Amino acid sequence: MNISLQQLQIFQLVAQLGSLTKAAEAMRITQPAVSMQLKSFQEQFSEPLLETRGKRIYLTDYGQKVLHQTEATLESFRKIYYLEQEKKGQLIGQLKVAVVSTGKYIMPYFLSAFLEENPGVELRMMVTNRADVIEKIKNNEVDFGLISLDQKGLKLERIELMENLLYLVSNKVWKDNKKLSRNQLKELRLIYREEGSGTRLTLEKFMQTNKLNIPQKLELSSNEAVKQAVIAGLGYSVMPLIGIRNELKSKSLHIVPVQGFPIRSRWQLVRSSNKPHSAVSKAFRNYLIKNKEAISKKWFN
Repeated sequence: MNISLQQLQIFQLVAQLGSLTKAAEAMRITQPAVSMQLKSFQEQFSEPLLETRGKRIYLTDYGQKVLHQTEATLESFRKIYYLEQEKKGQLIGQLKVAVVSTGKYIMPYFLSAFLEENPGVELRMMVTNRADVIEKIKNNEVDFGLISLDQKGLKLERIELMENLLYLVSNKVWKDNKKLSRNQLKELRLIYREEGSGTRLTLEKFMQTNKLNIPQKLELSSNEAVKQAVIAGLGYSVMPLIGIRNELKSKSLHIVPVQGFPIRSRWQLVRSSNKPHSAVSKAFRNYLIKNKEAISKKWFN
């Protein structure tokens, strides 16, 4: 076999992204170059590695096995690179972070200076729902997970970053001088996040505490989808302030005053207590403990 490092990288990206175009963009090379390298890679195997269904590319069963070995090989190459950089006294390695969807408005600000100070650190940040973040932590797939609600039943290390404030929002200015009572929430058409979302769980906890039973009319699976639905006038929603700052400034969304609001929780970075710290994760933890208040004050005051 005559397989190049670039071919392994291209095969891994195509398998992950399901698209030649996206793989080409990620590699910063042309799509024909990706196609040519992938074809050369495939020709060295007796069975197909990939198949196309519709507009997406999928791995075959044999391709899954080859991908597993490809990832192990690329990890070995990465470790070789790390050895040389460590010899030069640099902090080297991967930092894997999973964040809930609204967390994408927060996490980059707590990462940027650390990554600038440590150019040898390779960041992998996954944006997903809360249930998936918790699953990745349980399986030790990531170094840290960003969530806004505590998770029972897991032994976790926690670093509290900042407060999470949730408000009722509408596409119209609230002109009434009085705040809405909690019971008046029942009269509104509320747009919910999906089951397992941290925002959804926080709202449900609030309703349970206040003995409210609000019929579910509409459920959407992302913060962005909820925002657009509210802007379009489909209803009201309870949303984290951190995710709607721009819309409030542009006046496409408006806060509706409600008794007992905002609903409060805490943004916290968590990790499994059973997962050993790498040099990178330990350095990032120490960096956050030292700088989190200054970062929060600078960007989210």
